[in-house]
Amino acid sequence: MDFAARVERIEPSATVAISNKASELEAEGVDVVDLSVGDIVDFDTPENVKEAGKAAMDAGHTGYTPSNGIPELREAIVDKLHGDGLSQYGTENIVVTPGGKQGLFEVFQTLIDDGDEVALVDPAWVSYEAMVKLSDGSLNRVDTAQYDFQLEPALDDLAEAVSDDTEILVVNSPGNPHGAVYSDEALEGVRDIAVEHDVTVISDEIYKEITYDGVEATSIGTLDGMAERTITLNGFSKAYAMTGWRLGYYAAPESVVDQAGKIHGHSVTCAVNFVQHAGVEALRNTDEAVEEMRSAFEDRRDMLVDLFEEHGKDVPTPDGAFYLMLPVADSRIDGDGDQPQDVAWAEEAIETAHVATVPGSAFGTPGWVRLAYANDEDRLREGVERLAEHDLL
Repeated sequence: MDFAARVERIEPSATVAISNKASELEAEGVDVVDLSVGDIVDFDTPENVKEAGKAAMDAGHTGYTPSNGIPELREAIVDKLHGDGLSQYGTENIVVTPGGKQGLFEVFQTLIDDGDEVALVDPAWVSYEAMVKLSDGSLNRVDTAQYDFQLEPALDDLAEAVSDDTEILVVNSPGNPHGAVYSDEALEGVRDIAVEHDVTVISDEIYKEITYDGVEATSIGTLDGMAERTITLNGFSKAYAMTGWRLGYYAAPESVVDQAGKIHGHSVTCAVNFVQHAGVEALRNTDEAVEEMRSAFEDRRDMLVDLFEEHGKDVPTPDGAFYLMLPVADSRIDGDGDQPQDVAWAEEAIETAHVATVPGSAFGTPGWVRLAYANDEDRLREGVERLAEHDLL
């Protein structure tokens, strides 16, 4: 068969590929410490949310819903956004999607034409690049690894990368894979650049509720000049341990909602009915469960930073999310031919130490690997010890 050029432009998801490798080894009886995927291993979906989903099924909420989401959920989302300072959004600005990833896909497909330019701040989540390529767009990337993944020191670099030809700038704070929370000064710098060049900003806030040390993540759409040029995206997977429920949303100007709604209606129709009812419960009645998870992630972050320090590895301390970037450029592992060194390191880690990580090259940041610490402390400690025993630290 002949395959479409847009499909051949992209690579399989690196995180999924590593997770699949881990699953294959586990099927062979190998004990793998899987730190590759941002799933939440040891926290179940809060009980009240599960009960709300069951009750919705029992009540017959198993058919189609309005394409953009049930009114109750869109109202709850608006209340949440208003609480974050995003008062520009009403229910007419909300599209509920089967997962945050679907929302991003719809937005990119709606706004990007052949050759349109998208600016990414590296390291950047792996699917941004693929979605831009599927939209026939082009990429400009700004590296923040040299600044410990902080954006403020990279603003001059960002200003050079963004021009009047840039259509979209993606901001992800707290970020995947680095866990950085961008300062208000950094976001104000982004605002100034976006306004100067009339750029739309996608603010991916999927980890907004997971921050540490009293740090709060500012929504860039709250800044002066950003209300009409910001598309705010969030979902239920991370903060509410609902990864498998596949529920997300984006908030955007009505013109974007109208156009993106065509893609939404012709592809997924709507998010699952009873899952949307569970989403209402998650937004309104889970503060205690969210705080329990957030506190546990903070403890794990502290433990990992200390463990790596004991092994002579200085890692940037994440301010949020549940990922940590480990530098591996000075390790004993070398790349083979065209294979990046961090890819070789990750392959060595899973094949010999049986620890699954994701190469930084997948995020646009070679020389690093990403570890997800949404796992219990014993397994995290085991993973670090295995890496040390196999001379990978």
